Amino acid sequence: MPQLPETLSQAGLQFTVATEEDFDDIMAMSQDIYGGLDYLPTRYTSWLQETNRIVILARKHGKVIALESVCVIDDGDTMLVEGLRVAPQERGKGVAGVLLRFCNELVKFKYPEVKVCRLTRDDQLGPKDFQKYRLITKQGILLVRFRAEDLKLRLSELGVVGDIQSSLPTSSPKCPPVRLDHTAIHRLYLTTELMQGVLPNSTIIQDWQPFKPLPSNMAILLKKDIDWMVDDVSNPAVASLCTFPFRVPIGDDWYYLNIDMFGKNLDLVQQQFLSHLQCHTTSLKGHVMCQMFLDPLLWKPMAEFCQKILNVELVKEYTEQCVVESDVI
Repeated sequence: MPQLPETLSQAGLQFTVATEEDFDDIMAMSQDIYGGLDYLPTRYTSWLQETNRIVILARKHGKVIALESVCVIDDGDTMLVEGLRVAPQERGKGVAGVLLRFCNELVKFKYPEVKVCRLTRDDQLGPKDFQKYRLITKQGILLVRFRAEDLKLRLSELGVVGDIQSSLPTSSPKCPPVRLDHTAIHRLYLTTELMQGVLPNSTIIQDWQPFKPLPSNMAILLKKDIDWMVDDVSNPAVASLCTFPFRVPIGDDWYYLNIDMFGKNLDLVQQQFLSHLQCHTTSLKGHVMCQMFLDPLLWKPMAEFCQKILNVELVKEYTEQCVVESDVI
């Protein structure tokens, strides 16, 4: 640990690197976070094993009261801040700001080549935020809820079995979506400029994590359980990344399905969305919270498609996912 600046050491907090033994304390601290859609229970152990990541805890009188994770990406140029959580009784007291400043100091100490700090937010950005951050890109957030059994029946009624069928009222006569293997992923994202017009501001956003299309980042992404898809490998207009479903602590038999969608063609977005749903709900039983991130202009027609065609429940109105960055000084 680097020597703390005096202003931080006076905050009365102790900082430690997170360990497996801290898991129960962290889960107790972060109950009900993200409306029960907390990803950390399924990611915590793997986070601790990532060599390019630091997970820091803030303690007060020896008790865990906050957590922050920092991952170094983009060939070492970027520190990605994520996973912030503060115990309910400590919120509003400036703990998050102190913890973030400590993480900044620690990253600068361990990775002096880091130039920028990036984070992804889903709250409304205000004037003060734009004094601190530059907006890289934003996506609309569409959150729907359904029972897996009901959706499978509805997809069958619509003729969605295997390849997406053209019987859907909104379908275009194009070929079905194409799932990419590692070779095709490398070719599309690294050796051609085909994805430049598809990705928002040349950024791959996967489950809240923004990456530049670089070999080092692809090595990180290809270790994950992700379903990569495009409409056309020779000239893609829409691409998507679907994180394999995982359990969330909202209740028994509740799953979370995350889909990052890039591109502006509504028909193609619908086709890929249906293809991901058909593939990843086949073996599920119970309730699914499905969150899709897409071009803001497509949010309303996709919300109507989900409600009127798929008969699934819209959980909340329009919100935005904003990727922002600031210089590391």
